[in-house]
Amino acid sequence: MKGYMGKVLMVDLTSGNIFEEDIPDKIYENFLSGVGLGAYYLYKNIPPKADPLGPDNILGFVSGLLTGTGSVVTGRWLAVAKSPLTGGWGDSNCGGNLSPAIKQCGYDGIFFKGISEKPVYLHIDKNGPRLYDASDLWGRDAVETEEILIDRHKDKKKCSVASIGEAAEKLSLISGISNDKGRMAGRSGLGAVMGSKKLKAIVLDGDKKIEGNDKEEIKRITKEYGNKVKKASFPNKLKGSMLPTMSRVMDMGSTYSPLNGMMSIPMMKRWGTIFTNTFGLPNGDCPVKNWDGSIKDFGYSKYKYMNPDIIIKREEKKYHCYSCVIGCGGICNVSDVTRGKFKETHKPEYETVNSFGALLLNKDLDSIYYINEIMNRGTMDTISAGNTIAYAIECYENGILTEKDTDGLKLTWGNSEAIVALAKKMIKREGLGDVLADGVKKAVESIGKDSEKYAINAGGQEPGMHDPRLDPILGIHFSADPTPGRHTVGAGQYYTYMRLWEHVSWAPKVKMRTPKENNYVPSSEVAIKSVANSCIKQIVDGSGGCLFAMISGLSNWRLFDYLNAATGWNITPDDYMLIGKRMQTLRQMFNIREGIEPMSFKMHDRIAGNPPLKEGPLEGKIVPIEDMMKNHWEAFGWHKESGKPLEETIAELNITNLLNI
Repeated sequence: MKGYMGKVLMVDLTSGNIFEEDIPDKIYENFLSGVGLGAYYLYKNIPPKADPLGPDNILGFVSGLLTGTGSVVTGRWLAVAKSPLTGGWGDSNCGGNLSPAIKQCGYDGIFFKGISEKPVYLHIDKNGPRLYDASDLWGRDAVETEEILIDRHKDKKKCSVASIGEAAEKLSLISGISNDKGRMAGRSGLGAVMGSKKLKAIVLDGDKKIEGNDKEEIKRITKEYGNKVKKASFPNKLKGSMLPTMSRVMDMGSTYSPLNGMMSIPMMKRWGTIFTNTFGLPNGDCPVKNWDGSIKDFGYSKYKYMNPDIIIKREEKKYHCYSCVIGCGGICNVSDVTRGKFKETHKPEYETVNSFGALLLNKDLDSIYYINEIMNRGTMDTISAGNTIAYAIECYENGILTEKDTDGLKLTWGNSEAIVALAKKMIKREGLGDVLADGVKKAVESIGKDSEKYAINAGGQEPGMHDPRLDPILGIHFSADPTPGRHTVGAGQYYTYMRLWEHVSWAPKVKMRTPKENNYVPSSEVAIKSVANSCIKQIVDGSGGCLFAMISGLSNWRLFDYLNAATGWNITPDDYMLIGKRMQTLRQMFNIREGIEPMSFKMHDRIAGNPPLKEGPLEGKIVPIEDMMKNHWEAFGWHKESGKPLEETIAELNITNLLNI
């Protein structure tokens, strides 16, 4: 009764052999589960320099240490593998209902190596794991596949399915994996890894119990947090149309102060992530016009159509991931705007709305509903896809692409019909869509070097929809994390909300009226904050926790106390942060072993403010990203210039000995 199951399943798709492996307690004590277990297993078992789309790569589905223990907002799982998009460590975080299903099958992770001769899917129930022919499912979208498999394997309870659609089958390097009809593990291109293995789906229907060590303490922490979430609310008269004004008021002044993270919960409960649709434009958080524009280009006359209240009117029911008491998701009726092709879609997340909205100067919200659903069904990452289409539009606007290249599409800013058509082509790998289906870095190789200045990426991965020129610490994580371009790792705003300094002895305190300009200076304090962000996010991802619970504040969502109650370890927050440092360092070691030069992950010059924007809220803002990356590495105990973990750091973290267990 320690929260974890103590073993993993390995499926060799080449031979068809399936076997269990026991994982020693010491590995969980030093890497937790989730991303830590994944990093440990993949580092040990993937041969150096393996082809990401070849038989030696390993694809894993890993659950969190806290999932199923009675804790709340701890139902997330991760896909892990060597990334075909960046060539280094790849992971992708997802909600839905798969995380507990992995553990109910008796495992903390399910791993696949080799390549099947024909399409297959894995089914696990009380009779154990078995591979089945999936030839009849190959070519179907992820939602259809899930519906068929749930019906095919009817039992006392509904099974959980993760599957891929057409983009992943066609090995798009920006494809992902779908769970629960549209919850997406979209980043790192791991759908292509699944497609390369001819693995169409996994179907999980286990009945094993998951238990924590101190059930009563877990129940007490859960009740306390649940009550706080229940009480967190805004007056009903607060409308989505007021969000831009709130943004301007909150952004006034040249300083910031520590905040109670529970302030974010009412917005998440009412709107979910889409509150940022309009909240983030006045302050510059939302990237516009391929990261080269501002609210001056996408003003109120356009962004008013992205008002979250308009989207909420379509919401037929709230959507909660497993064990979530916040409920930021929703199911929207879209039958009228999809000509009856699709009745409903998961409420589009902010990342999708902005990737296909302000980033493309597209004010047509109806087109975004449609794109959201075809991307979910085709399992293509909307963040990467939107950035890639923005790149294509800028190439078209500057004469690098012509109508002959675009199959007659007029790729002008805001042309929603052309945007939808190109999105379809990318999923199907047709025409120009074939060139763009692998993201901007690969597209530059085909289209030409003159287009590189429009190819916004970090280490080959397109960045999430938050601008580091507003939050430079976000830029550090875009550039210095082993999985670059990720907006969910850390940011200055996250740090302020978490109030990590109240728990961790070395985490710098955010003081009242701290000058905003301090975060634009490559100081040791900024570096330590970014290191703290990285370490705590590893703990969250090793636990199955959610980013939104994390930023509600660690005195509210008591992660460290949850972990001690579930495991019985009784260690300090500083001890857990050391585990996070170990997990992050191992992921960086994976990249170094694969030949990655860490400085090559530096985010595109444009989003570092080189050259700076000439108008809008981020006018003149510059992020000294190279110095910030070097300081971050040094604060981690890695080589300041190269980003390679130092031998003394590896020894201090006991990583080599642990890998030999």
